[in-house]
Amino acid sequence: MAATWTFLVVIIGIVLMPGADFMLTLRNALLAGRRAGFATLAGVGVAGISQAVLTSIGVGALIVRVQPLFLAIKWLGLAYLLWLACQALRSAWRGEYADAPAESTPRRARRGFIQGFLCNATNPKIFLFFLALLPQFVAPDAPLVSWLGHALALPALGSLWLAAVVLAAERLRSILLRPRVRRGFDLACGGMLAALGVRLATAN
Repeated sequence: MAATWTFLVVIIGIVLMPGADFMLTLRNALLAGRRAGFATLAGVGVAGISQAVLTSIGVGALIVRVQPLFLAIKWLGLAYLLWLACQALRSAWRGEYADAPAESTPRRARRGFIQGFLCNATNPKIFLFFLALLPQFVAPDAPLVSWLGHALALPALGSLWLAAVVLAAERLRSILLRPRVRRGFDLACGGMLAALGVRLATAN
């Protein structure tokens, strides 16, 4: 039982660390509303579940061992993070903000889902995280359901956290979308996404 609580504490600590998924979900929720925020969350979650399943059945270890495949995912992730960063920085540079918040539309929601999925799916460090953490809490001969249960804890708790972020953004939207505040947010968001991209590129 103590090992389970330790595992959950580690997962919660990882979930609460602001990363690309957090910044993207928050930005989409602020700019396009709750629907787009939850769509982004869903994309992140689907990618996370896919990574958890792939790790549990051994494909994650294969991706890590096949260096060309791992590096391809890594550089795709870098390119995508830098593209998202450029979007945010370009918005801040132009400073052309509407007085009224934009409303969520099906198109914005679809775009948010795709962005969330790609942002998480192109992060190969998730596989490294699973492969480093799970063997400390799951026996090698444990049934598949045990591996799945532990691996799925990350996307499950991550989704709960991002849902809270979306709801908080909805409440603070009118304040955070004031032109001066939004410009500062776009600068911070773009800078953080670019920094995360550089960190991904330089990580061994």
